[in-house]
Amino acid sequence: MENYSKVRTVEQPCPCPFPGLSSDTNEVRVKDGSKIRNLMRYALSRMEVKPRALEGEGGQPKSEEGGSTTEVQEAPCSQALEKMPSRQIVFTGMGKGVSKAITCVEILKRRVKGLHQQTRLLFSTVLEVWEPLEPAAGLDSLTVSRNIPAIWVLLSRDPLDASLPGYQAPGNFDALWAQAAKEDAGVAGGQRHGGRRKRGGGGGRGKGPGGPVRQTDRSREPGKGQSRGKGALAGQE
Repeated sequence: MENYSKVRTVEQPCPCPFPGLSSDTNEVRVKDGSKIRNLMRYALSRMEVKPRALEGEGGQPKSEEGGSTTEVQEAPCSQALEKMPSRQIVFTGMGKGVSKAITCVEILKRRVKGLHQQTRLLFSTVLEVWEPLEPAAGLDSLTVSRNIPAIWVLLSRDPLDASLPGYQAPGNFDALWAQAAKEDAGVAGGQRHGGRRKRGGGGGRGKGPGGPVRQTDRSREPGKGQSRGKGALAGQE
C-alpha cells in the first residue's frame, strides 16, 4: 500500500440490535475523540428529572460525535426542568471508543439509580477508499472493507427481559464503591508501612551505611608485625 493514500472512510449503518425501541429513544455515539464530560452532560439532561447539566451553567447541553461538538436544540431552562425524563437511552461505541462507552455507562448507572442494562457485542463494517499516489501509473482505486468490534448498551428505567444474554439487573453501587475504596486504602497503608520498615535499616549483620558493622576476633588480635616489633625491642634492651 505504499503507492496508495487513504482518502476517506465510510462507516456502514448498523441496525439496532434492540428491537421494539420507541422512536424517541436517545442514542449517544461514543467515539475515540469524544469527551466524557460533554457526553455525560447530554445523557444526564435526558435521564434526570432535574438535569444537572443546566444547573448553574446557564447553557445548553452538548452532544459530541467524533471529537466535534454540536449544540443540541433545547427548550428554555424552566421548561426543561419540568420535562419528564427519558425512560431509555442507548450508548454505542466502535473500535477505540468501546472502553469510553463502557465508562459513560457506568457513570450514568451511578448517577441514576435503578437502571436495567442490556449489552450487545457485534461487528461494524467500515469501508476505506484508497487512491493511487500517481494516477499516471495505471493503478486503480481500492476499497477495503474492515470489520471493527462494536458495543451497544441499552439502559432502561423499565424492566427488561432477564432471560436474554447480556442482561444486568440494577445493583447497589454504593456498597461496591465503598468496598473498593476500603481495599485501595488498605493497600496504600500496607505500602507506606513497608516503606518505613525498609528505610529504617537492615539487620545486625548488614554492611550498609545504616547497619552496624560486626567486628571479628581477628581484627582485635595484634598483627604479626606488631609482635615481632615488640620482640626486637626486648632483644635490644
